[in-house]
Amino acid sequence: MLSIIWSTMYLWNWLVPDLFNGPVINIWQTVGLLLLSRILFGRWSRGCKPGFAPRPWRHYTKERWANMSAEDQEKFKQKLKDKWCYKEQNTQAANSGTSNG
Repeated sequence: MLSIIWSTMYLWNWLVPDLFNGPVINIWQTVGLLLLSRILFGRWSRGCKPGFAPRPWRHYTKERWANMSAEDQEKFKQKLKDKWCYKEQNTQAANSGTSNG
């Protein structure tokens, strides 16, 4: 636990003042910062908490996918590609437009 505190304080004091003109913090402020982050974002445990069900929507999504036709699945995949793979498409279009063959 002490190593987490010292590491956090060191990283904060190294990055925040230079990047954001923020304050340098001491050990007690670091402890407070870590406690606040634990309250806001959860535990520091490794792995899942007992009784924790990750992604409760996963069952719903699998069921919905299973009930889709093959054509609907392909349309859905294409929508995701159009939405999330735009960089790849733009790069390919730029490369094909600038090549002199």
